[in-house]
Amino acid sequence: MNSRRTKSVFAAVSALAVLALGATACASSDKASTGTGSPNASAANPGGGEKIKVVASTDVWGSVVTAVGGDKVEVTSIIHDPSADPHSYETTASDAIAAKNAKLTLSNGGGYDDFFSKLADQATDAQKLVAVDIAATGNENEHVWYSLPGVEKIADQVAAKLGEIQPASKDAFTANATAFKGKTQELLKKVSGLGSNAKVVATEPVAHYLLDSAKVTDATPPAFAEAVEAEQDVPAAALNAVKQLISGKQVKALVNNAQTTTPVTQQIVGDAKNAGIAVVDVTETLPQGVTDYIAWMTKEVDALAGALK
Repeated sequence: MNSRRTKSVFAAVSALAVLALGATACASSDKASTGTGSPNASAANPGGGEKIKVVASTDVWGSVVTAVGGDKVEVTSIIHDPSADPHSYETTASDAIAAKNAKLTLSNGGGYDDFFSKLADQATDAQKLVAVDIAATGNENEHVWYSLPGVEKIADQVAAKLGEIQPASKDAFTANATAFKGKTQELLKKVSGLGSNAKVVATEPVAHYLLDSAKVTDATPPAFAEAVEAEQDVPAAALNAVKQLISGKQVKALVNNAQTTTPVTQQIVGDAKNAGIAVVDVTETLPQGVTDYIAWMTKEVDALAGALK
């Protein structure tokens, strides 16, 4: 599933690159203030010692690190813009500076954020974690941030690595991870069996793991999903099958990746609204103004629950 998106991201990437030309070594602290890290890169750790510098490929994983590390970490999330695309992102000078100074890196893996591998190579002194490898879902779907059990494993590994880097704070990291997992467990209870054998269609299999936890059947023709992800023309038969599922109200909802917009997905969303089928928007990075993983997932679960009523 090493897809590339068709949304208009190049303007956003170019803007980042222009800003990077004037960046100094303080650029990494600017990024840390975008929502997933400490706004003050030079602040001392209240518990003693320097804050642990962490670089995450996206703000989703940056928010998980922040939840576990608390005020003892300084997190830089390379992608923190809802319009940016990890599949086509081009790194900047400030990204390289952040990576060079990192003591821990966390990427998604699975072909989702290949740009990060070069940055990780520059983090010569860093512990390196890859979410897909840790989650070990046994599925080729790389969108593992929607796997709540997988994210729990990742939180534990983050706590363990941070504890190795700063042994004096090991207990605090463990406690933070435990608290974080308590919240994910509440979400799992809320979403478990939510579907009651309900069927949905999806523009892309981004929320696969969440639907699986809810026991929701994804009735999307594979040819449709594969074509959208690969930026290929959707076969007429697959498109017609989706349209019939919607017009015939054979599904409870359309799960739409709001960060991928094509003429076909726009058409399908319009069809669903016209048919009175609920549209559940999901995203691949934190929505604008959201910095907390649990708050984000709670909204996603609530939206799905409302659509399946």
